[in-house]
Amino acid sequence: AYGDWLTEQGPGFTSGIRTATLDPFHGYANAIRDELPEAITVLDAFHVVKLGGQVVDEVRRRVQQDTLGHRGRAGDPLYGIRRTLQIGAEHLTAKQITRLNTKLEAGDPHHEVTLAWHCYQKLRAIYHARPETGRRLVAEILAA
Repeated sequence: AYGDWLTEQGPGFTSGIRTATLDPFHGYANAIRDELPEAITVLDAFHVVKLGGQVVDEVRRRVQQDTLGHRGRAGDPLYGIRRTLQIGAEHLTAKQITRLNTKLEAGDPHHEVTLAWHCYQKLRAIYHARPETGRRLVAEILAA
């Protein structure tokens, strides 16, 4: 539908588009690729951060399965912090940070969830920063 709509707008409209923002639905990406071949495609900040949070959850579930041999259950360290892992570090209370660190220490023997969470926090920081600070943070992450 999006590709058809772009076609209907004609080249007078589409030739002026330099950047196209989209969410991660492949249909949008395909339409932009086909109808706006010169445009730079970018994901909006909301969806990038959302995907980062999903990665943390996927890593948490995989580590849970690998270490305990089953899906998360009440009382399992990583299952108990699944929601806390989605919160920005700047919003966590001292009690939540202590609990998070304790549960990660107990359930994340190779620090995979911890690393994914720290990467997620850096990703969030980029999008919450002013542009000049965000650019610096991106450069630091890419250099690392």
